[in-house]
Amino acid sequence: MKVKGVVCLIALLSLCVPGLKAQETASKVNIFAGYSYIQSNPSTSSFDAFHLNGGSVSGAYNVTNWLAGVADFGGYANGNIGRSGASATLSTYLFGPRVSYRHFRRITPFGQVLFGAGRTNATAFANSGSQNAFAMTTGGGVDYKFTQHWSIRPLQVEYLLTRFQEGTTGNQTQNNLRVSTGFVYSF
Repeated sequence: MKVKGVVCLIALLSLCVPGLKAQETASKVNIFAGYSYIQSNPSTSSFDAFHLNGGSVSGAYNVTNWLAGVADFGGYANGNIGRSGASATLSTYLFGPRVSYRHFRRITPFGQVLFGAGRTNATAFANSGSQNAFAMTTGGGVDYKFTQHWSIRPLQVEYLLTRFQEGTTGNQTQNNLRVSTGFVYSF
């Protein structure tokens, strides 16, 4: 009687628990390219929030089946900010770790924390000349694999922190949102 109970319990667990399935093997390198939207939120009250559109490219080297090193580069622009008609460009250069959950056949959710720098032009925060500042993101997304080498990333959502100078107030923290979508090639 005890053996039947143990066999039934093992059979039930093998059907109900997705973690008991074989893991999907990770490719060594993943290259992402796609569209990105940034909702920029300056910290001083003299500047209104504005949005930037652009794109980003990232490369991930999978060290293990769940851990990767990521390099992410993005470029974004807006030609008409608020009532002023000012224009802005932002470039980001970010690096850091990514953790992926590969227990599903086609779907791979991931989370990442990236650190680096951002570069913006003078009209973005009413300063003369371009400026460089600290930048970081934290967030995640999901990839859907539709062939051996190609996946789509329907959604990647991240908090983007930047520390640009705003007017004459010195460096301020901007709490931004970055949303991306695009394609991933794996090899």
